Amino acid sequence: MRFPVRVPIEVRFSDLDTLKHVNNAVYLTYDEVARGHYLRRAGAAIDSGNFVMARAEVDYIRPILFAEPVEIAIRVEKVGNSSFRTLSETWASGELAARIKVVVVWLENGKPARIPNWLREAIRAMESEPVEGL
Repeated sequence: MRFPVRVPIEVRFSDLDTLKHVNNAVYLTYDEVARGHYLRRAGAAIDSGNFVMARAEVDYIRPILFAEPVEIAIRVEKVGNSSFRTLSETWASGELAARIKVVVVWLENGKPARIPNWLREAIRAMESEPVEGL
């Protein structure tokens, strides 16, 4: 599977839980950082408030430890009418640590709205593999 965006992440001491692993909730923060990079590359102004996360699904594969090199690889795998689904892989020291799927809803005036054509076209241009719904 090809991921058009890869983002290095620095593990901070504050990311750790009492077992000295990255806290499970922080995986979603790392995913959010990568999703922001993806959307900026697609030309979206993420500070406009048009995006809201509606669902997240995380498969934890192995813990991440402090000072490990971490990279998030992300792609859009499905585009619907008013939402799209991302798939990301979290890699730590070259090993798969988590797989995350997130559904993001496009909002206009605070309500779900059709994803604009410019964003659909940007996603299509960025992805080298087929995207369901495009």
